[in-house]
Amino acid sequence: MMRYRREFFVTAALMAVSLLAGCGQPAAAPETGAEETQETPVAVVAETLPEESQVIQGLDLLTMDGPDYDILKNLPVPETKPAPEYLRVGTEHEVVADLQERLMELGFMDNDEPTDYYGEITKTAVQVFQRQNGLPEDGIAGPSTLEAIMSPDAKYYAASKGEEGADIQRIQERLYELGYLESENLVTGNFGDRTEEAVLKLQEINGITQDGTVGRQTTNLLYSDVVQPNMLTFGEQSPVVLAAQERLKALGYMTSTPDGNYGLDTTAAVKQFQSKNDLVVDGYLGPSTRMALNSSDAVPNGIGLGDQNETVTRIQQLLSKYGYLSSANVTGYFGEVTEKAVKNFQSSNGLSSDGSVGVQTMAKLTGSSVNKSSSSGGAVGGSASRLISIAKSKLGCRYVWGAKGPNRFDCSGFVYWCLNQAGVKQSYLTSYGWRSVGKYTKITSFSKLKAGDIIVVSGHVGIVAENGTVVDASSGRGKVVHRSMSSWWKRNFICGWRIFG
Repeated sequence: MMRYRREFFVTAALMAVSLLAGCGQPAAAPETGAEETQETPVAVVAETLPEESQVIQGLDLLTMDGPDYDILKNLPVPETKPAPEYLRVGTEHEVVADLQERLMELGFMDNDEPTDYYGEITKTAVQVFQRQNGLPEDGIAGPSTLEAIMSPDAKYYAASKGEEGADIQRIQERLYELGYLESENLVTGNFGDRTEEAVLKLQEINGITQDGTVGRQTTNLLYSDVVQPNMLTFGEQSPVVLAAQERLKALGYMTSTPDGNYGLDTTAAVKQFQSKNDLVVDGYLGPSTRMALNSSDAVPNGIGLGDQNETVTRIQQLLSKYGYLSSANVTGYFGEVTEKAVKNFQSSNGLSSDGSVGVQTMAKLTGSSVNKSSSSGGAVGGSASRLISIAKSKLGCRYVWGAKGPNRFDCSGFVYWCLNQAGVKQSYLTSYGWRSVGKYTKITSFSKLKAGDIIVVSGHVGIVAENGTVVDASSGRGKVVHRSMSSWWKRNFICGWRIFG
């Protein structure tokens, strides 16, 4: 993992040549009994040097009968800052990038372009590694910690019973959201018996190895869109479902009459609610979703330009039914034609004509007294320059895992916040979710990216800026940064998405 510089070896070889030459004694010939040509130590050493070293000016002339060796005195010796024995917060050295890269490989840090700076995020990752490997949890990468991390036998992140920390609390929050932990007071940051039981249940229902620990496979499952919850979901029927539907209807998310059956419309409504209320968008009625739904702070629906989901499809179907939209435009994507149709509908039905579908517009669309008409037209959205300007306005804001703004972000939360501030109605997606978002123009070649695009790399996402740069929330730097897209971005490139143009 550590970086070695070829120049060091070349310089060392040259010094060896100089020392040998200074002895002034020819090498003794091997006693083989045969007549042999004696060679000087300098020639022997020179022939054994790497080819690139032999072409250095003057080296081929270094023989005992050759010119003076003063040429060696003036050769530049590369100055490499030695790596500190202990890496801690504030350290800036190239070895830190190697440490971060290894921590990312092992699952202790979110994937990102490694940096030379040892910040709080790196410290936290080191502490978790130390905790899981029985080392003192000081967050300092000293000799023993570095050796353990860089070892080829180092184990991937795996949380288990008896551990305590912020990472355990995040796991518990997700288990609670998915219905495997039954009450919020179990989200403590301590991995106890109840958490282990919840993990085992999650693994059982989802058909993966049941060991009660949260390792690579379980971690990936927890945040995937294929995880099976232990909660209310599609196909269920109960008074709890009915109550949730009525609340979704009141907030403008339901496009059908509440009946207590968890069908497609309910799933679409729940997803839309989760998107607007900064929840994980999975379509399940879990504890955190029900809590947010019944809160007085629940954000009512407001579907507009740029949205794409099942609810948009249903709205377009209703607009088409009443003559405001051609059936050919029922696509599930809320574009400028749909926006114009909504404005015409609102104008014809005595509503404020803003082009977005809020509570009142949804209630009218799904009601029994609708004024029919027809119309179409256009509107324009945001711009790439505005998106980049918004992104740059947050430079220096802290990186916090899972944060979505306005002043703390992780990589996907940063993209989510910036797009919405730029007028693009985009639901929250993880970096993995950005691989298949679908509604924008997909860029499959790194060289085709341009300013304003969203770049997706393995485990990370950012906003492409001008002149081959990117603005992103960096776990390595611990903050939002504006930097060049180095070869790391190209090596890890998955795709890009063109939002504008």
